[in-house]
Amino acid sequence: MSAQSEFGCVYVVDDDDAVRAGLRLLLGSCGLRSQGYTSAQAFLDAVPPGVDGCLLLDVRMPGMSGLDLQERMQAAGIELPVILLTGHGDVPMAVRAMKRGAHDFIQKPFNDQYLLDRVQEALQLSRRQIERRQLLQGLRERLGRLTAREQAVLDRLVLGQANKLIAAELGISERTVEVHRAHVMEKMEARTLAQLIQLMGELQRD
Repeated sequence: MSAQSEFGCVYVVDDDDAVRAGLRLLLGSCGLRSQGYTSAQAFLDAVPPGVDGCLLLDVRMPGMSGLDLQERMQAAGIELPVILLTGHGDVPMAVRAMKRGAHDFIQKPFNDQYLLDRVQEALQLSRRQIERRQLLQGLRERLGRLTAREQAVLDRLVLGQANKLIAAELGISERTVEVHRAHVMEKMEARTLAQLIQLMGELQRD
């Protein structure tokens, strides 16, 4: 299976036509799909939230800078891993961007293989982020299927409470707790209590 079919798109934002074309040619030589943009605004206008891939971004551009674009992406909910391309004088700016969540920065001129390796890492990170968002969305949908009483039982199960204590706190019989517990396990698609606790932990970490 080619890299193109496995991963999303590499978005290349650089106002230098030659640099942008060279990067896309390099990416294409490894089977990676790419799209080029001459400005940060052009990228924002074209790319919706939730896309799969990564961003190769020049730090210093006319108009909106790479740092400004990074802030706008966060506000718009675009969670693409960002690799900054910097000149020597832009390193302090790139460090600030790293502190704001950029994946990496690479100084120009760069080694082609090094850049490709970092791009592959960013694409794999993007895929993991997409999979986590899908997992959390599924968990929230499952939670939404619980009744209020089932939610109350779930909250106590996650705290490690035994059926007898749950029954006493909710003013119901242990048998009723067992029935609600079975419904919770079924609706949350958890085979064991340990798995149920793990799933709820994923939601709490979000």
